[in-house]
Formats: sequence, C-alpha cells, structure tokens
Amino acid sequence: MRKLVFISILLAILVVTLGAYTRLTHAGLGCPDWPGCYGHLDVPNTEEQIAKAELAFPERPVEAHKAWNEMIHRYFAGTLGLFILFIAIMSFRARHVGSPVFLPLLILLVVVFQAALGMWTVTMKLMPIVVMGHLLGGFTTLCLLFLLYLRLNPYRVPGGDVAVRRYARFGIIGIVLLVAQIGLGGWTSSNYAALVCTELPICQGNWTQELTFENSFDLIPPEKDSYEFGHLQHDERVTIHVMHRFGAIIVSLYLLWLIVAVFRKAHSQFFKTCVVGLFAILLAQIGLGVSNIVFSLPLFVAVSHNVVAACLLLMLIFLTYSLKRKA
Repeated sequence: MRKLVFISILLAILVVTLGAYTRLTHAGLGCPDWPGCYGHLDVPNTEEQIAKAELAFPERPVEAHKAWNEMIHRYFAGTLGLFILFIAIMSFRARHVGSPVFLPLLILLVVVFQAALGMWTVTMKLMPIVVMGHLLGGFTTLCLLFLLYLRLNPYRVPGGDVAVRRYARFGIIGIVLLVAQIGLGGWTSSNYAALVCTELPICQGNWTQELTFENSFDLIPPEKDSYEFGHLQHDERVTIHVMHRFGAIIVSLYLLWLIVAVFRKAHSQFFKTCVVGLFAILLAQIGLGVSNIVFSLPLFVAVSHNVVAACLLLMLIFLTYSLKRKA
C-alpha cells in the first residue's frame, strides 16, 4: 500500500506539473470537448480527421501542439484516478486490519470532483473560478495522498521533542496561509494578470491609484463566449497581481518566523533538518517568483513556480504532522 501511494504521489506531482504547463502554454482549450479531443481519444492527425474536427468545432481550429499538451495531461490525470480508485478499494478491503478507510475514500471523492472541474474548465471556456478550482483540486489531491503516505509510514522522531510540539498549531496556520496564497496565484494566472506588474517590489508607476476591488475578485464573471486571455480590465488585473505579491510577503515572513522558532526550540536534529529543508524550498520559491518578474514569465520558471509551491506545501505538511503526531 505504501509503495502504491508513493507512486501515486509522484504521479500527482507530474499531473500538477503538466497542468501548469498546459495552462501556461495557453492549451487549456487545445481540445474543445471532453474527455476526448475533437471526438477522438487522441489528437486528429490525418487531413480527413482535421477537416471533420474543424467542421464540428469551427471556432477552434486544430492546433496539434496545444491539443497534445491537453491530452497528455488528461492521460496522466486519468491514470492517477485509476491508481487512487485501486488504493481506495484496497483500503476498504483491508479495513479489518486497521488500514485507513476515510482518507482514501475522501481522496477518491476529491478526484471525482477534480475530473468534473476538468470538464467544466473546457465546457465553461476557462472561467477563472473553475480554472483556479482545478488548480487547487490538484494540490488537494497531492496533499491528501502525501498525508495518507505519512499515516501509512510508521516513522519515529529520534528521542522525541516535546518542546516544539506547541508549534504544530502554528504550522496549521501556515498551511492555511500558504493554500490561500496558492489560490491567489491561481486567480492571478487564470485572469492573465501575471505580467501586468513588471517591476519590484510591488508594481510599476503609481500603482496605488490603480487598485480597485469592485470586480477584481468576482467569483461569477459576466457571461462570455470564452474567458481565454482574460476578461478583466487593466486596473483589475493590477489589483489581483498586487494582492498576490502582498500575500507572498505575508506568507514568507510568517514561514520565516516559524522556521526560526522551531529551529531555536528543537532539541532533535530531525526537526532542525525539517525547517532547514523548508527554508531552502521557501528561498527557491521566492527566487522563482522574482525571476518571473525580471525575465517576463519564462515558461520553465513559471512551471517551476507551481511545482515548488507544491513542494513547499508538502514540506510544511510534513513538519506540522511530525510536530503534532511524533513530537
């Protein structure tokens, strides 16, 4: 069971990476239908198939590279779903020997809802709230799988460390703040606001005069034929981007405080190593965020920003779980 869950975690990280790559290459509508692509299980490639596809979807001419980006993401997501279904079945059958049941079933429900979000992402033409929800659903799936792996792995903290156990609740607060920041990042990306601020530390020009909260965070946008490439005005996108930067500053300062506090109070090398690892990932994430601005959102850096955010969240969950259950 542990090996299967571990493989699923690696697969979930790959799916999150492919999802970010699909979104950042503007391939979210590379296939205008779901779950197939122009009515096929793969991408139309012959002249006859392409002609039929474009006749059925005249508003979406076939762009093979975008369609393949989308379909590869779906193939891996579907494979992950099958792995999680198998884990849930195994857990239920082994419940009499103490295997966790609730968590695997919860993960399965999340994956089913995540599949629905994937469908709505296409059918609702990249509506920002659906795109952001799909991103958070991927992160939720990954984190729940990681939590299940921790439950199945009976590791021990050498010598214990009661002195730092009280910081578990601060770790939970950190997880909530980080998830909110990831959600802000998803909102920034889904509203195509990543490049509206091109200077550091906050934004260029007299940005305070451009802030407007009237429509910037409306969850239900005006009805559009498509939300691809955004529907908000410049001021609204600036507001979203600025809030994401403020969120990054707040979360970074909070995590730095938590890292220093645990490092100073910890007696065991285990927790010292944990917070050093968390610090290294946090620095990498800050560096990637700055690089996105300085180098105008290069694809590799932007995708890495998503992946390292997931790693940061996993490391924080590992620290918090260890503080609460192992200290």
